Amino acid sequence: MKKLLASTCLLAGLAGGASLSHAAECGDVVLAVHNVQSAEALTFVDKFILENGYGCNVETVPGDTVPTTTSMVEKSQPDVSSETWVDLLPEIVPRGVEEGKIVFGAPALPDGGIQGWWIPKYLADAHPDIKTVEDALAHPDLFPDQEDSSKGVIFNGAEGWGATVVTTQLFKAYKAADKGFTLMNPGSAAGLDGAIAKAYERKQGFITYYWAPTALLGKYEMVRLKQNGAPDAVEWKRCITNLACPDPKVADWPVDKVMTVVTKKFADRTSPDVMAYFGKRGWSNDTVGKLMAWETENQATGEDGAKHFLQENETIWSQWVPADVAEKIKAAL
Repeated sequence: MKKLLASTCLLAGLAGGASLSHAAECGDVVLAVHNVQSAEALTFVDKFILENGYGCNVETVPGDTVPTTTSMVEKSQPDVSSETWVDLLPEIVPRGVEEGKIVFGAPALPDGGIQGWWIPKYLADAHPDIKTVEDALAHPDLFPDQEDSSKGVIFNGAEGWGATVVTTQLFKAYKAADKGFTLMNPGSAAGLDGAIAKAYERKQGFITYYWAPTALLGKYEMVRLKQNGAPDAVEWKRCITNLACPDPKVADWPVDKVMTVVTKKFADRTSPDVMAYFGKRGWSNDTVGKLMAWETENQATGEDGAKHFLQENETIWSQWVPADVAEKIKAAL
């Protein structure tokens, strides 16, 4: 990617005044709109900026992580996947990079995709000594199970989630049952969100599996408990992701790399300025979480969310583009 950006910057210099000719150089762009709230919003942010800042002709098509990335590698279509969880594709993505079919832009989420066990911020503030999972498990009384107040509770993920298997195995690894905890099965994603919202609104203590960025964490301030073990890919594969494994060892959740992926064909034909944009653009989990919470509360679409973000966060997005492009975007808003 560094070589690509270096070469495109050289081309921009040879063109002379490239910053004044965005419209002539960008051309057609096809963006994949993934069925994930954060990815949808980011794609429409890209669409607005590319159309209004760089004069691109932008088309959006429905997508999802696996089929979109596979199509980009095998068919060079669509041109851009704004938010791609590349660790979910351990064979397809490296092959695409090695064969020169795709290149990376900047991380869409510089923080990465974060999973783990969380507690409410009001409880973390009241008990600053609780920083790790082991710290929390030493105090089941602070996280009472509403079905049996003599025990603490950990909310698991929904049925069918890989993270639900992981939480179950980590519950075993920490010997949480011996420490006075139960593992609550919410049944569904809605059940989990409902349990969290109910407990949070009542200012009750609880430990829950969750991930970021999400609308729920944008609405309810939570603190991720540190795991007592480091990430361990071997143990993760051997036992933590295998429900039948009887002897899991404690290991931390890996942080997923979340990148902008661009086909090499598009990178070669588009404006160097557009590739420079994709090489800088990215937002934090906190930023996108709050945006998703706004979308949820206002029953807004990803396109609505993108415009809201651009209107309210000029200090963030103006760092992604040159000053003349920023002025065009502001005028369009």
